[in-house]
This record gives sequence, structure tokens and C-alpha cells, in this order.
Amino acid sequence: MKRIFNTTTMLLFLLAIATHAQAQSTKAGIKGGVNFSNLMQNEFDDEDMRVGFHAGVYGQYMFASETMALQPEILYSAKGSRAYYDFAGINGDVKFNINYIDVPVLLVFKLGESVDIQVGPYFSYLLNASVTSEGDLGDYDDDIDRDNFHSLDYGLVGGLAFNFNPVSLGVRYNYGLRPIAESDVAEELLDNAKNSVGQVYIAFNFGQ
Repeated sequence: MKRIFNTTTMLLFLLAIATHAQAQSTKAGIKGGVNFSNLMQNEFDDEDMRVGFHAGVYGQYMFASETMALQPEILYSAKGSRAYYDFAGINGDVKFNINYIDVPVLLVFKLGESVDIQVGPYFSYLLNASVTSEGDLGDYDDDIDRDNFHSLDYGLVGGLAFNFNPVSLGVRYNYGLRPIAESDVAEELLDNAKNSVGQVYIAFNFGQ
């Protein structure tokens, strides 16, 4: 794992150097939007989605060809899952909340001035985790020891952005590659569950 992380870091460093040498223009901005998240095991179940949010900043560095760019981002992202229970007339709603700092590093392919295709990896650092419940059995909100989960998560990102300068609207999907559970207790409950997050967002560009 350490070797993979070090290799990825070196590749991103070399890519940043090449980008700096070739970049023709840069821009930066802020963005935010809605997360539709789940913990994915064998398949995605949209009935268990948790609705959260993400917000942060980004930069975009255009290559000389002006048809491709590098776009790193730093985002706060609220993820997790949701479950409903209904047993013997007792029902309620339980949410598992797991929050990260996300760092997507995207290659942007420009289809003219209005449409971007975005693909690349993401890396995430775990901030905290909790469980909240509302229902016939009462309401509660409890923190979960973050040592139950891997501090670092990573995966793949793909999406589309529609540009109406200086505003962009976009959709994106984040596919986790690493199971989030680390402790024996978490593995027993979550098995090999990974983060799965769909996103809809708006971005405001402050650059060229």
C-alpha cells in the first residue's frame, strides 16, 4: 500500500511539473453541491442513499493544445449510507455518516467551450464518523471511533461539466476502490463495503 501511494505521489509530482511547463492559462474557483452516497458491496442500492453535501476549491491548468487540462480540487465531502427499519410496527431511520477531505486530481478533456469530460483518481482523508437515528425507538446521535476505519481512501472519478462562463454545472461519480472498514468489528458489520458517491454541483470560476 505504501509503495502504491509513494508511486502515485511521484507520478502526480511529475505531472504537475510537466503541466507548469506547458500550461497556457490557469483559473481557479469555488464549488459545492449535493452528494448521493452509499456503501457499495455487491451492488448499488439507491434506496439506502444518504443525501449529503460537498464544498471546496479547485484550480484548472490548461495545456498548450487547449483541448486538455489538469484540475486538482480540495473538497469537504459528507458521505455514508442510510437504512430504514420497520419491525412489528416499530419503524425508524438510521444514517451512517462518514466525512472526508477529498482530493480529486482530474484530467479534463474539452469538447468545445461548453462541455468538459473529467476523469482521474481521488484520494480522501477521513475526518470523523457517526450514527444518527430517528424513529419509534427514540432519537440519538453517537460518534464512532475513527480507528474503526481506514484513514485514507482512494478511487476513480468520472463526470461531465457544462460551462456557462463564469458558472459551471456538473455531474460526477466517485467509485471507491478500498474497503472503508479497518477494525475487526467494522469488518464484521460492513464486510468489504466501499464508498460510492454520485454528485451534482455548481462551480464559480474566478480565473481567465
